[in-house]
Amino acid sequence: VQLVESGGGLVQPGGSLKLSCAASGFTFSRYAMSWYRQAPGKERELVARIHSTGGSTNYADSVKGRFTISRDNAKNTVYLQMNSLKPEDTAVYYCTYTNYYGHSYWGQGTQVTVSS
Repeated sequence: VQLVESGGGLVQPGGSLKLSCAASGFTFSRYAMSWYRQAPGKERELVARIHSTGGSTNYADSVKGRFTISRDNAKNTVYLQMNSLKPEDTAVYYCTYTNYYGHSYWGQGTQVTVSS
């Protein structure tokens, strides 16, 4: 299993970034996918989750209305579109999924820094 995040970087407050997570080694279309983030000195937190078909999504209250999770099952890729970014969105962002046996797989993470 491989989960490879990309798209992070430095952006000014109010700006946008789109993260991608390319998945391989499992049947991507069968599993819900999630984005988590971890800021320095804080616990890892769930940002957004998307059902295997893309028909249902959930968001942390802190990102509702600003972030959009989506997926392309033909490309085995999950995305996180982040708009109206705030300094408090600064964190390492990870994509993850949990298989039917309860084992979770994580990518290496991509750094997002929101600063002027």
